[in-house]
Amino acid sequence: MDAMPPEIDEATFEDWVFDALDELPETFRAGLGSLAVLIEDEPTAEQLARLGVPGMYGLFEGVNRASLGADWSLQPSRITIFRGPCLRSATTVEGVHERVRDTVRHEAAHQLGISDERLHELERERAAG
Repeated sequence: MDAMPPEIDEATFEDWVFDALDELPETFRAGLGSLAVLIEDEPTAEQLARLGVPGMYGLFEGVNRASLGADWSLQPSRITIFRGPCLRSATTVEGVHERVRDTVRHEAAHQLGISDERLHELERERAAG
């Protein structure tokens, strides 16, 4: 029998997303610029198909701050955190809370120009160290 995800109301989930942003070091927060942060229930079929993935917890879209001319881009950058996948990722409230923190940090890192490959490398180094 599969364990049920914990019940977490929308306001608490939203608080966790913005708390995770507030927990970032000041130098990183300053580098995020005018990043929009959205919370959606689920990724769309188009988003999943575009990235060729079966599911995702969050998504960065736009021009990262490390790109030449990013400050002048007409395309706004945003991260979207997907509530449903985050809720289903753990069986405890703390587990979901940690998933939200990890997802916000991951997507914010993309805004700063850090690739998935580099994020995975840093995670391996952290786990080994």
